[in-house]
Amino acid sequence: MSDTPTRPARPSRRPAPPAVRRLPVAPALRLSRPSDTWFKPALSVVVASAVPHLTLLALGRLDLVIYTMAGSLCALYGHGLPYVRRARAVAGVVLGMAAGLAVSLTTASLTGSTAVLIAVGALLAAAQKAVCDATRIGPPGHVIFTFVSSAALFAPQRPEQIPGHLALTLGAGAFAWLVALAPALVRREGPERRAVARALEAAAACAADPGPRTRGAAAAAVHAAWQCLLASGRPTPVRRSLERLVVHAEAAFATPGPGAGGAEPDLLRDWAARPRARGPVPVPPPAPGTAAELYGIDAERAAMRGPDGRRAARRALLGRLGPGSPLLPVAVRTLAGCALAGYLCAALGVGRPYWAIVTAASLYQANVTLSWNRTLQRTLGNLVGVLVFAAVLPLSRTGPLALVCCCLFFSFAAEALITRNYWLGSVAVTPMALLVLEFGGAHPAGELIGDRVLDTVLGAVAGFLAAVLVTNRRATGRVERALDAAERARAEAERTCADPASAPADRDRARRTLTAGLVELREAGDTAAGEWWQRALPEQRLLAVERAGHRTLAATAHRRGSVDGTTSTAHAPSNGAA
Repeated sequence: MSDTPTRPARPSRRPAPPAVRRLPVAPALRLSRPSDTWFKPALSVVVASAVPHLTLLALGRLDLVIYTMAGSLCALYGHGLPYVRRARAVAGVVLGMAAGLAVSLTTASLTGSTAVLIAVGALLAAAQKAVCDATRIGPPGHVIFTFVSSAALFAPQRPEQIPGHLALTLGAGAFAWLVALAPALVRREGPERRAVARALEAAAACAADPGPRTRGAAAAAVHAAWQCLLASGRPTPVRRSLERLVVHAEAAFATPGPGAGGAEPDLLRDWAARPRARGPVPVPPPAPGTAAELYGIDAERAAMRGPDGRRAARRALLGRLGPGSPLLPVAVRTLAGCALAGYLCAALGVGRPYWAIVTAASLYQANVTLSWNRTLQRTLGNLVGVLVFAAVLPLSRTGPLALVCCCLFFSFAAEALITRNYWLGSVAVTPMALLVLEFGGAHPAGELIGDRVLDTVLGAVAGFLAAVLVTNRRATGRVERALDAAERARAEAERTCADPASAPADRDRARRTLTAGLVELREAGDTAAGEWWQRALPEQRLLAVERAGHRTLAATAHRRGSVDGTTSTAHAPSNGAA
């Protein structure tokens, strides 16, 4: 044998995940079930648009439709929010829409340079994307803002016309605000009912088939229901019953499985169906800790509405818009993609390349994989939509009323179809956007169709190229911050649960904080998993922290039942990571 000492074997390294991930095609185009509230934005935008459209028709000024439509489209927002919060959110949307339109009109009145107009359009699209993501307003998010501001950039404008055009937008926006809030006169707890119904359905799915995905979905739905109830108005008997139902949903997902202390899946599904109907909300039997939970909710609601709560909300918003925000790379992608798409179209002779800017802006989702899905959907939908436009153009040119009716029909169809799949909704959005140009005068059909096809293809290619080249290495950093926050929330929940002197409201608040942390962790993990060009995710730690957090939730639910003196068959597992 040789006297040469043998080197110790180097530990095998786990191969790094590929920087480029597989891009699916068929799943991106697959149809899903429509949203349970698809008809609300669809009807709202038709009503909010019909009154200004018909008024302008009666006055013989359909050329001003683009300005009233900017305000009417605000009726698409806020349908998942309770009415107290919806009033503020839609008012903010109207003001934001008017601000973007003012910048576009002012720029259009001062310069005719296509290069400058494209630059301003790209900057506006990036700013609108960042603000909408930070405030989490949507759907439809920033795309409507970008559509209005980009189209206005390339419309002829004189400085003296701007105040009147903005007044039309604000007037139509005020009417859209009334339309968005009108259902409160019939059923003021409607959004809360739907949020609680979704939480009960998700909890039933988790109780019937416990697993990481169903548990994560149930946690997200329960968290959303609590947030909706916290943001609603003063407590009413209906809201009290809804809060009790969420307590049961929370118990079901915290300790899922037969005999785990939560309600049975069939009972949860029955409870979920009844709030959606117009009848009374079911009044469930008291769950362990219900009284303490409702006390904690009242205290938390009061804190959110106080000065400290409002300051904390402002700090959180500024943090999502700050220099270290994980939203910044997506905004930079939007800026680069919209600018590249606009300049490419301009170089190829398109006089008003606003549709390329809108196409590129619409692609940017949370990560590259989702942006790829949206690229396929947008391209297919726009190309099919161009064919639909060619088919309906002769009908729309039979008279002004026919043009108005066609636009209203496609507005409704877009919202009715878009929740099935984005590409299906784009089939209706494209002819509606092209028909809007007809209000200012007839254009050659071949020119409209050719420009739109070119804008769509170049916008999609340039937009996705920017998504690939502009890296988002902050996605992994967001996961690491979410991991630290979830671990801190779990430690705090364990401490308050183990401390006999802690108030029940503090224990429930700690449990809700832990739930919110787990929801953020799952969202951050899913976002980073579809991102390119980043360091490897701490997958083992993510799985361990998520499991430990769910075990702590189960333990706190068991502890809550024990403190109330109720008998539970649930086993409270240890809080260590699996």
